[in-house]
Parts: sequence; structure tokens; C-alpha cells
Amino acid sequence: MDLTTTAYGTWSGGRFMHFGETLSEDRYKECIQIAYEAGFRTFVTADVYGNGKADELLGEALEGVDRSSYCLVGTLGHDFYEGQRQGNRGYPRFTDPELRGEDGYAGYLKMACEKSLERCKTDHFDMLMLHNPDEAGYTSEAVWGGLENLRSLELTRQLGIAPGPANGFTLDLIHALEKFGDSIDWAMLILNPLEPWPVGLALPACEKFDVKVLTRVVDFGGLFFGDMQAGHAFKPGDHRAYRPDGWVEHGLEKIEKMKPIAERHGLSMVQFAAIWNLSQSPVRSVVPTFIQEAGEQARPIEARIREFAVMPEVRLSAEEIEEVKAIGDNTGCMTLKGASKRHAISERPDEWPMREDLLELAGRYELGTEW
Repeated sequence: MDLTTTAYGTWSGGRFMHFGETLSEDRYKECIQIAYEAGFRTFVTADVYGNGKADELLGEALEGVDRSSYCLVGTLGHDFYEGQRQGNRGYPRFTDPELRGEDGYAGYLKMACEKSLERCKTDHFDMLMLHNPDEAGYTSEAVWGGLENLRSLELTRQLGIAPGPANGFTLDLIHALEKFGDSIDWAMLILNPLEPWPVGLALPACEKFDVKVLTRVVDFGGLFFGDMQAGHAFKPGDHRAYRPDGWVEHGLEKIEKMKPIAERHGLSMVQFAAIWNLSQSPVRSVVPTFIQEAGEQARPIEARIREFAVMPEVRLSAEEIEEVKAIGDNTGCMTLKGASKRHAISERPDEWPMREDLLELAGRYELGTEW
């Protein structure tokens, strides 16, 4: 089964990524079941969430459901089997040279894939993605050869790439599409009306190489769901508390300017955000973060899931897409991850020095030279 228009991610519910209230295991599984009952037919998981626990709970929640009736997307990349957690950086990528050399990539990927499938209670993924790759993930033939081996073993039908965890990697992604485009069917990218940059720069290349796009963070940290107001108080440890001061208020001001377009099409604001993404030709699927916000006035997460399950068959015009992009323009608002002139050496797995081949690529795609 291919990915459907709406997808449900196992990072929802606060158990494995700290957003809002943390759901109990039972409620977490019930939300997955509610998502299926409401019409979600694509589920996205990552083996590193909870060191396999997210896979396990998803498998338990969908146990007994006809496997041919839903699309399962897995992601591999962080080695929590042999790697040691590095504080806020999380677990190292499996490509870390302190863990193994290129000759060990294929073996690791096969082992990690089979273990993830076992926890999900199935024998195959419909699509398997490379999760938060480091520079080797974007450039190594051994990595993509190892992933293609999983396809040949029928452990997955399709392959994809999921840059992250923060935004950036534009030149690295396009380079990977040029080099491994025959292997890459999908890319999971951060995109929403308040964050059209920098992913918007990569969409033409995705279209050129026939790579379909699954967009995450479509809800912009929950803002498009409509429950957060100016001065919203985040619980200690909530990931969104690390955003710049005033981001909620600034975002709400821009959303107000977008509301007439949403109302014109009869859309709620979260539907509008999703439809804006889906109106851009490489984007085929959207996956939000479902959050149980704190406070008595917050809507239940279950209501959010039901609201998002089935998108109206509406698409915005090219003029409307550009109008929204102009309102939400965030160009230059953050320090991007990936290759950058800022770095002389690679000190983190998500940042590395700029290369001449990437600057040449930027020139060909008219993306400028200030990276």
C-alpha cells in the first residue's frame, strides 16, 4: 500500500517527544486505534523512539487489523543497540566511524530493520526511510546499497530519506537526489505555511527526480490547531519552549492574515495548513504532531485526530500558494543544519563543512552561495 494523504506519527502523544501532556500507554494506543477508525491509513514510526517502544506500542495497537489495509512507514538511523546516548544529541548515527566502517552498514541496517518489524508485528514495511542522516547518509554508496539490499529482501517496497531533526540540509538533500535518485522514492520534510523556507527551495528538485514528499510539522508546533493563545505557558521540558521568545504571538499574527483564504475554502486552520502543503505538486502526504495540550480548556487529542483524519478534496491556486508563502515568509529566521560555511570541521552529526560540489550544485539550482 502506498502512503495516503494523511499520516499518523508515533511521535504524537508526548511519550517519546516531549510536547504537552504525556499520554499513558493505554491512551497512546487508543489514539492509534482512533486514528485508524477515523480514516488514517498511513502510520509512521521510528525505531529510536523509546528505544523501540514506539514500534512495540504501534504493533500492539494495530494487532489484528488487516495488514493490507494500512501503509506502514519505518525509519532507521540512530544506533541505540551499540551506541551510547550523548545527552541532548541523542544516540549516534549508525554511520558513526567509532561504531563501524562502511563494510558494516548493510549488516546493521538488516538487523535494525528486522528488529523494528518484529516489534511492529509485521514482516515488511511499505516504505523505509533513512532517519536524520549524517553526511555519510547523504553521500555514501554503502548506505544506499545497504538500504537497497532491504528492498531486495522484500523487507520494504519503497525507500526514503528523512532529514532532521532540525531544519536545513537543502543542498545535501538535492545532492542525494542527484546521486541516489533511483533509490529514493520519498522524502519526509518540514513544511507548513509559517515555514516555507528552506524546504521550498528543494521541492523543484524533488519534482525533477520524481521523489514524493511527506511533510511533517504541518501544524507548526500545534499553532494551527487553534488552541494556543498569546502567552501560552509550556510545561517544563516541552520541546517548544526552546523556540525563540514570542514565536506563538508572532505566528498567531500571521495566521490571522491567512484566515480569509481558509474561510474562502471552508477549511479549519489545520486543514488549511495541510491543504497548502498538498497543493504543491511533490507533496503527497502530511503528518502532523498530535499534542494533548495542558489545561482544562484544551481540546482532547482524540478530537484533533478525528478532525485531521480525512482532508477535503480542495487545493489552493498557484496565486493563493504564493500569497500564503509571502505572509509566512521565514527566510533567514534560523541557523540551518547540514553543510555550511560556518564549519571548518564536523563537530556534530547534523553539521559539517561546505563542499565545493555543493556550491556548484547551488549555482545550478540558483540557490545562492551564502550557506
